[in-house]
Amino acid sequence: MLFYKLQARIPGVEIPQDRQERSGFAQELQPKQELFYQKQNRRMYFCICQWKKNQVVMAAISQENQDIASFGAAFLQSMDLPAQNIVSEEITFEILRSLLRAAERNDFLEDDHDLLCKFHLQELQLQYCRGDYTEILLQPDRTQAQLLQSAEKTLCQGTLVPEIQRIYQGTAHPQRGGHPVHYLIQTDDDAVQEEMLAILLTGLYHNRRIQSKRCCRIELENDRPLRFRDFSSLYQMCSGGTMIVRFTSQEEELGEFSSSGTDGVLELCRQIRQYKNQVLTVLCLPRRCEKSRRLFLENLDNLTLVELNEEMVFEDKAKDYLTQLARDRGFTADEELYRECAPGKGHLAADLNRIFSDWEAQKMKQEVYPQYARLSAANQQVQKQQPVGSAFQTLEEMVGLAQAKETIRQALDYFKAQKLFQSKGMTRRRPAMHMVFTGNPGTAKTTVARLFAQILKDNGLLPVGNLYELGRADLVGKYVGWTAPMVKEKFKQAKGSVLFIDEAYSLVDDRDGLYGDEAINTIVQEMENHREDLVVILAGYPDKMERFLQKNPGLRSRIAFHVPFADYTARELMEITQWMAQEQQLHLAEGVRDKLLNLFALALQQPDFGNGRFVRNLLEKARMKQAGRLVQMNADQVTPEEVSTLLPEDFAFPALTGTAPKRTIGFGG
Repeated sequence: MLFYKLQARIPGVEIPQDRQERSGFAQELQPKQELFYQKQNRRMYFCICQWKKNQVVMAAISQENQDIASFGAAFLQSMDLPAQNIVSEEITFEILRSLLRAAERNDFLEDDHDLLCKFHLQELQLQYCRGDYTEILLQPDRTQAQLLQSAEKTLCQGTLVPEIQRIYQGTAHPQRGGHPVHYLIQTDDDAVQEEMLAILLTGLYHNRRIQSKRCCRIELENDRPLRFRDFSSLYQMCSGGTMIVRFTSQEEELGEFSSSGTDGVLELCRQIRQYKNQVLTVLCLPRRCEKSRRLFLENLDNLTLVELNEEMVFEDKAKDYLTQLARDRGFTADEELYRECAPGKGHLAADLNRIFSDWEAQKMKQEVYPQYARLSAANQQVQKQQPVGSAFQTLEEMVGLAQAKETIRQALDYFKAQKLFQSKGMTRRRPAMHMVFTGNPGTAKTTVARLFAQILKDNGLLPVGNLYELGRADLVGKYVGWTAPMVKEKFKQAKGSVLFIDEAYSLVDDRDGLYGDEAINTIVQEMENHREDLVVILAGYPDKMERFLQKNPGLRSRIAFHVPFADYTARELMEITQWMAQEQQLHLAEGVRDKLLNLFALALQQPDFGNGRFVRNLLEKARMKQAGRLVQMNADQVTPEEVSTLLPEDFAFPALTGTAPKRTIGFGG
């Protein structure tokens, strides 16, 4: 189906100036337009849309490729309107809709919706408004020689160049209809994909293998249901033209469609087969999506697909390609341009275009406009920028936690790299940020989780940045079937924040079965569903957490970062003591440091050692000992310095149980 806009000059016919008379004049033409439609066996409709002075604008819908200007002249002749200088151009459905609305406003058409219904286009109008498909209009302005030259520039000599040569061989047979082949384009670069499409479709249009310049495009994503459902109407509208099916995922591990997405692909393949002679289909996939490629091939039966792939080139050809780009832009290539063309290293066109773009930007600053040579590029400024916010500063100032701090820096750098280097091939898809914090009690896991949530917010990685602390009682219901809704509700509440599950293994400790399994399965599902807007942190003892993850591989596979919280050393415990004392406006007398280092050395050998909690308890007991010492003194003689000073004798080794503490969150049993 083809859509046209026509313009013509109508000499000697005056359109009334009075609004009411002009409306009556237009309405008198409506039945004549309908009669012409009937005489064309309802396969072609012409409609006047605008009439200013002696210039007429018309819209036309045709189910075949015809000499539309001649039919336009016949249409005007049928209404006793002498026409001169008729010009026509093919248009998109969107422009057609605009013209038909104008025709209705100007009373040349009673109802534009009724006209769309005549050609079964009414549903497509709704789909277009929802953005379920888009249109492009081909600009076939290149010769065969230019197309071949362009194909070589895209580094597609092995597949696209031979296909262009085949297209131009022999004689076209448009009267027979049908397409001998359809196409599959595989590339990871959008610009390369667009150029390959333009080259291919221009060649086909010149050789009358496709009749229409208009191409429809639908987008597929493997992890989302296919929104477009009325493929039959869409393919009917594309008769004589091209359907471009573009698959947008970049990750092979995501190459499996969801069940709803697979159903949509199967229906799409059915329509491709049904309209194989009327509509040319071009599938566009990333190079790594082999599973998706197989899904299409397995369901297209006896259709022949010509596969067009960009090729990888190595040192000499890569340099030749870059040299030509420099020459086209008026630069002289140098060794800096060839810096990434190492022996044995392959490059795609997208890689080389990116290399040239970076090199050209530097040349523009250094040689063409040297006054800007000292200014840094925007991405370099971002690259140098340190994580921001008071939470990050607080984390940096905390005692110890070297591994935890380093892992959090790596996570922040990972996000920064995705933003900076997307143009150089790094996938921009948001990775999961879910983490496991493992460490003994008192190693600041909860404190760091709270700071990390705020850091993510401060650096634009999470919108809310709150911390939701959960245990077994918050996630496991009393009865079968209660757990999944509870888990989903907690994830919903924590959207945009960090969800902290302390002692996650307590969900299944000593209770392997329906309740714990339901919780774990739902958590795994929700972690995947919310990978882009929520961070889950599982925390607990190292040994128990390791056993827990081994028993739940689905959970382990969704953990991006493992953050170990090591026990504090004696010196780090001393720093924590000094910090806590300072917070309480206390002073440690001479001799306290040596005594505490000895106490900490002994404490580190105990199985129930509590790290930061041990220090807090030690300091609290020292204050109690100090209070007992001070009340034995003459109150009038006690100085403010003595009140704020802790002596060595105030510190004593606290009693230990000799066994590791056992904490259970939630239900007992």
